[in-house]
Amino acid sequence: MFVHWVVAPERIQATLPHGLTVDTYDGDAFIGVSPFFMRDVRPVGLPAVPWLSEFQELNVRTYVFDRNGVPGIWFYSLNCNQPLAVVGARALTGLHYFNAEMKSSVGEFIDYSCRRDETVETAEYRYRGVGPAREADPHSLEFFLLDRYYLFSVRGESLLREQVSHERYKLRDAEVPVCSGSPARWDGFAELNDRPQHQCFVDGFDVKVYGTQTVE
Repeated sequence: MFVHWVVAPERIQATLPHGLTVDTYDGDAFIGVSPFFMRDVRPVGLPAVPWLSEFQELNVRTYVFDRNGVPGIWFYSLNCNQPLAVVGARALTGLHYFNAEMKSSVGEFIDYSCRRDETVETAEYRYRGVGPAREADPHSLEFFLLDRYYLFSVRGESLLREQVSHERYKLRDAEVPVCSGSPARWDGFAELNDRPQHQCFVDGFDVKVYGTQTVE
């Protein structure tokens, strides 16, 4: 699931590292929270390991472009309930991974919870996809928010860019009776409430992640 709040561009720009510029749609910038499930995670050429390759992850994100004009995603945090994945991802990518206690159940709705290790509050979600799946129109807000294929991070003094590849998102409308802005508040956006301005749902798909490159 993706839920988004509209935030002033200058508010986001003040939080970004040197070399990244906030991206906007019709003058608006966005903070997104996305709870999801990882399945069969593995390096190329190796088999998945059940106790290691399946876990929950919830990220807090915004949308940016680099000094070369390449659009992508800046993650404020990636909360995960697989400690080895947290250690490995931090070391290999420089992304802001955090250990978290996470639970879920899947029925008519998906019930999903996340509590980052250093926090007291638990973020709770209840959601499901409704209606037919569709590809986003290239001029739509959904295309702006979802169809991005680069992730940015910082290691030391270097700005890094990492490419991902997957089929085009096929999004559905989302019914979200329970939602929390807590993960964004943990990352410094205290003004965000629990009522996002935009929400959508995406069914599963395969993703390939490539090695990091330094942005020149």
